[in-house]
Amino acid sequence: MDSVIELGDNALDFIKQQGGVVTIRLSPKHGCCGGLANIAVAEANEPLDASRYQHYHYQGITIFIDPTLVGQGLRVEIEGFWKLRHLYVDGLPPAIGLHE
Repeated sequence: MDSVIELGDNALDFIKQQGGVVTIRLSPKHGCCGGLANIAVAEANEPLDASRYQHYHYQGITIFIDPTLVGQGLRVEIEGFWKLRHLYVDGLPPAIGLHE
């Protein structure tokens, strides 16, 4: 799965506990002065429109991932404690639309 996206062991366990599905997508974040950045986020649920995602099966879970995030060297982990735990995506910002 490393060539698609890396999943930490604790994140994998959390996803299984939440129903066995994870969606990794870009989420636009607006800055205070009008700026915009797309941030990779991970959510333990199915996407609204699965046709817009690539999907994979890995160790008993289903992964829906935005095609632009595949192979970007990203890792899904978990942070927080008890009921405040949530998934996050770690790694360099996705190289989307950048050319050398």
